[in-house]
Amino acid sequence: MPQRQNHRGVAPEDRRLFAPAEVEKLRLGGEEASYLLGRGYAPSSVLDVVGRRHQLEARQRLALQRSMCSPQQREGRAARRVEPDGVRGNPLAIDGFNLIIGLEVALSGGLLLRGTDGALRDLAGLRGSYHLVAETDTALELLGSLFEELGPSEARFLLDSPVSNSGRLRALILQHAARWPLPTTVELAQNPDRELAGQHLVVSGDALVLDTAASWLNLLEHAVATRVRQAWVVDLGH
Repeated sequence: MPQRQNHRGVAPEDRRLFAPAEVEKLRLGGEEASYLLGRGYAPSSVLDVVGRRHQLEARQRLALQRSMCSPQQREGRAARRVEPDGVRGNPLAIDGFNLIIGLEVALSGGLLLRGTDGALRDLAGLRGSYHLVAETDTALELLGSLFEELGPSEARFLLDSPVSNSGRLRALILQHAARWPLPTTVELAQNPDRELAGQHLVVSGDALVLDTAASWLNLLEHAVATRVRQAWVVDLGH
C-alpha cells in the first residue's frame, strides 16, 4: 500500500463559501430549486436559474446540485429509508466509494452537506481517480465498529472498476474485514449504481442510487452522529 499523506479536509475557500450568511442563501436556493423541480423543470435549468439568481460560485452550485431534490423525490426517499435499528440480521449493499470518501471527509474536518432528503454528502468527488489518504484506515476501523453495533448479516461493497486504485482500496477493505464480525465481499463493478438498483438496505448518499434502491440506510449520518461528532456538517435542509 502507498503512504497515506494527504487528507480530504477543508477546501481553501469553504469557510467563506459556507459561512452562515452564505448557508442561508443556499437554503433559500434549495427551497426554490425544490419548487421548480417539483413542477418538472430540468435539474440543469434549475441549477442555472437559481445559481444566477443568488450569484452562487462554482463550489456553491455544486453543493446545491448535490443537495437539491423535488418534493416527490424527498417523500419517496423518506418512505424507503431504514433506521439503524432495522439493520440487524439483514445484508447491506454498500456504495463503497460514496461511503468511504464521506467518512474520510468527516474524519479530516472537511465539509459535509445534509440535503433536503436528510442524506449526508461530501464535495470531494472522484474525477476518475481515488487515492488512499491518512484517514482511510481510521474510516475502515470505524466501519468495523458500526457493523458490530448494528449487526448486519453481511456486507457487500461495490467499487467502480473504472476508477484508478479501486483494486488497492478493495485489498485494504478486505484486510480490515478479516477483523470484522460479519462476512464481507468487495466487488469491482463497471456501474455500481446499476447494480444497486432495486436492492434492499443500500448504503449510499448518491441521489440516483437513493431513487432506485428498494430501501436505504443513511449510514454516514449515523456514523457522524455517534462517532465523528466533531465533523463539519452544513445543513441545507432547513
